[in-house]
Amino acid sequence: MSRGRILRGIAAAAALLAIGLALWRLEGAAGGIPLQDIRIGAHPATLAEPPGGPAPTVVVAHGFAGSRQLMLPFVTTLSRAGYRVVAFDVPGHGRSPLPLRGGLSDDAAASAALIAALAEVVAFARAAPGDGRVALVGHSMGADIAIRYAVTDPGIAATVALSTFAPAAAPGNPRNLLAVAGALEPAALREEALRLAAQAAPGGAARPGETYGAFAEGTARRAVFAADVEHIGVLYATETLAETLAWLDAALARPPPEGPPFLDTRGPAIGLLFGGLLLLAWPLASLLPRVAAPGPRRPVGWRVAGVGLLAAGATPVLLRLLPTEWLPLLLADYLVVHLAVFGAVVAVAAKAWLPAAGGVARPGALIAASAAVSAYAALLLGLAVDRHATAFLPAGRRLPYALVMLAGTLPFFLALSRATRGAGAPSWAPGFLKLCFLVSLAGAVALDFGRLFFLIIILPVILLFFAAHGRIAAWTANATGHWAPGAVANAVALAAGIAATFPIVAR
Repeated sequence: MSRGRILRGIAAAAALLAIGLALWRLEGAAGGIPLQDIRIGAHPATLAEPPGGPAPTVVVAHGFAGSRQLMLPFVTTLSRAGYRVVAFDVPGHGRSPLPLRGGLSDDAAASAALIAALAEVVAFARAAPGDGRVALVGHSMGADIAIRYAVTDPGIAATVALSTFAPAAAPGNPRNLLAVAGALEPAALREEALRLAAQAAPGGAARPGETYGAFAEGTARRAVFAADVEHIGVLYATETLAETLAWLDAALARPPPEGPPFLDTRGPAIGLLFGGLLLLAWPLASLLPRVAAPGPRRPVGWRVAGVGLLAAGATPVLLRLLPTEWLPLLLADYLVVHLAVFGAVVAVAAKAWLPAAGGVARPGALIAASAAVSAYAALLLGLAVDRHATAFLPAGRRLPYALVMLAGTLPFFLALSRATRGAGAPSWAPGFLKLCFLVSLAGAVALDFGRLFFLIIILPVILLFFAAHGRIAAWTANATGHWAPGAVANAVALAAGIAATFPIVAR
């Protein structure tokens, strides 16, 4: 048995072990409490009802471009502490069939639609078998909406706002407000958390980690900076979950838990799951059919660099001349055109400056390899994200948008892979051209910041996608001898992810 086969066998065993351990942790997080998929009016929701009789209900609202899966750490942590918990997909997000009215251009219309949705869920929460008391937990956009709603509903016993701007908050309103920001988030979010706490602080100045006001009077306020986490990491932080649980217990006069409470800090388990799935792709790639033999090698490093720099500079300028607002999938229309134009510039420059790509000796094998790797990247990895992290598989009205997204993702990845994974291309070429794409995207945002600022927020997610799926593409190219199967798989996975996560708006 060859050394390579032994190493792949070890990698497969390690990957399966990692996947098994991660699933054991994630699937057991609810502690036996059923997580029921329900509908509240038109709103898809997850309901957790622990045994033990009537209990307060906590309504959990996710942020912009998120979904109820993203808030699972709060669902499991709070339900295992005895709370009845409802997390739901707000209009335009996740599995919601409703568009988000107003989008980013009409804050009043969007806020009204989101508050109306939250009001429906709160009405459900007040019904039996709960005890009638309701608290709110929201993240980012969901935190702002939770505060806006709680200001108008004095029956909300407490609100936990994560990573929020909350201009609607006033001293004593909403009742018993905890504001949490990640220590690695922008300073403005930390300053906002302190501003909210200061509304109850003597002299109008607050310090993180101190509680001001009185729970019995509804005036309690507290600001917390969760250590070493950013805008998404704050949802998985031990400090965030512990502070949330302690705050709700105090506001609702619940008895303290016996022993340390369960906190669903699932971040490491999610990392282990995705790491295992990524590692498993290496030995699986060796099972793919050989498509073509590698062509002759020619050093083309400087030419590849020129291709990337040209595309980075030209794409934002060309985008100013093209229509980019034609889909109800917010900013996905811009992103798909940006991907397509960048790919087109790379393809044209590569044809002029780089050696011709090698032919395909076995077209049938090429199709089979592309289908197999696409299924693994989009379905298996997508299912893991969709179940344990955030909505990532397009369904219902979102499914056709995945096909539209392919019009941008497919030419983008085919052009990049042809330019950077051919014979003679240096090892740094794939990463360099993807960096050039990110630079071009940042340049486009700078030219139209008011409309495109959301794309800056998702840059870390795109970078993570490039890194993980880039490895799958590299292993696929080595195994098949051709750059196309990995490019097709990357395109399918990104198209599905964009179609599933970008908000649907009413144009």
